[in-house]
Amino acid sequence: MPLSEILRIAFSSIGVNKLRSGLTMFGITIGVFSVIGVMTAVTALRSSIELNLSFLGSNTFQFGKYPVAAGGPDRRKYDMRRNITLAQARRYQELMAGTTNAICLKVFHYNTAQAVYNGRETTPDVTFGGTNEYFLSANQYEMALGRNLQPEDIELGRPVIVIGQDIVKRLFPVENPLGKVIKLKGRTYTVIGTFAEKGTTFGQSNDNIAMIPITRFFSDMGGESYTVNIATEAPSHLAYNDTLDKGITAMRIVRGLRPEQENDFELYSNDSILGIFAKVADVIASGSFVISGIALLAAGVGIMNIMLVSVTERTREIGIRKSIGARKHSILTQFLFEAVTISLVGGLFGIVLGVGVGNLAAVLMKAGAVIPWDWVGLGVLVCTGIGVGFGFYPAWKAASLDPVEALRSE
Repeated sequence: MPLSEILRIAFSSIGVNKLRSGLTMFGITIGVFSVIGVMTAVTALRSSIELNLSFLGSNTFQFGKYPVAAGGPDRRKYDMRRNITLAQARRYQELMAGTTNAICLKVFHYNTAQAVYNGRETTPDVTFGGTNEYFLSANQYEMALGRNLQPEDIELGRPVIVIGQDIVKRLFPVENPLGKVIKLKGRTYTVIGTFAEKGTTFGQSNDNIAMIPITRFFSDMGGESYTVNIATEAPSHLAYNDTLDKGITAMRIVRGLRPEQENDFELYSNDSILGIFAKVADVIASGSFVISGIALLAAGVGIMNIMLVSVTERTREIGIRKSIGARKHSILTQFLFEAVTISLVGGLFGIVLGVGVGNLAAVLMKAGAVIPWDWVGLGVLVCTGIGVGFGFYPAWKAASLDPVEALRSE
């Protein structure tokens, strides 16, 4: 029997029992959807992180009191650490002077901060901090107008400020902000520059930011409750590991640690941040695999069940076909195609639904849409395997029927 005829009979047989076939397909759809949906969202988020969450410059590593993710039961451990003081940060700069001069010191006020100018106000969630002249390269910002902070600004503690585009749009919708005096946390600062627009990461604006000289920050805000982050840029990619080793040594010296004491500071880079996300993504993926595995196993059993019922209902048809010359492999192929078709159609619905919902979740989290072709291909292969694996026994049973006994059946 030609393959086209086998396919026609397979599809027509499925169409005879639409409800039964549809319910079985639905089980496959749920299983595939759970994996494809999760992996689509994870793939989109991973791509977004690689493009946008690289907040440190190239060849840059950072020391801080807290790790990137400092929540949960370990939070108290990090809270108990000593702050990294401005004096320690400056001592670190001195020790690293022969290795690199591109060291960014930065400190942030993480509570509410609101910028005010001429009766206009920003939202009370401005990221307000102090830094030095290396903030741009260490954090992947660029200047739009005016100038960056200079060493003289830091040494003299000048009341000057560089602001992001969100603040510019709020306070200076039709004015040039340069030279204007704004108030922030009860203090006044002269705008000397504006950052170029950087966009958002997971819905968090990178442009709602205002940075002043770090010395001025400690003078105005007080230093006891703030800890300094130290970002160090290696001279080149080849010198990164050597610079990192010297940086850790210098950091231990300024912290006064003995050789047997563990580090009381955190080290992280873009790669470590991606690694943290990868671990979270792996946990999420593992959970989705368990759920989808249970759903696909149940759906596979469903396919076997309805195919066995189909063989029972079509026993006389099989006997007639065999009596007029139908070969065993033709019967086997027909029933296998029916099982694979049910599995594949259900899987394709799951893939389409999973890609759509996964991308919707990613877009809501401000990540770009993607199609995870590797997971789509794997989904098709898995669905084909389920159809063959769970459909083989019913197909073999149909092909093995004795034509005489089959014709005698009621």
